[in-house]
Amino acid sequence: MAAAAIISMPKKKPLPAGLPREWYENHNRRLKAMRLAISLLDTGTYDAKRATNRKIRTMAVRVGIHRPSNVTCRMVRAFIVANGG
Repeated sequence: MAAAAIISMPKKKPLPAGLPREWYENHNRRLKAMRLAISLLDTGTYDAKRATNRKIRTMAVRVGIHRPSNVTCRMVRAFIVANGG
C-alpha cells in the first residue's frame, strides 16, 4: 500500500535589503501577475486575447487579490503567452 506523500510549503526567504524601491515593486507585481495567470489557466483561459482586463480583475476578486493595474494585466497576458497560449 502506498503512503500519502507529504508536501510542505517552501520556506519564504526575506527579500534582499538595500535595493531600489522599483525593484521591490516590480518583484511584487510579477508575483501578483503570476498568481493571476495561474488562476486564469486553471479556469481554462489559455488564450491571452481572451484574458481581458475585466476578466483578470474579476479573477483577482475571486482569488482575493487587490485590483491589478493595467501594467499588471499586461504582465498576466505575457505570462499566458509564455505558457503557450
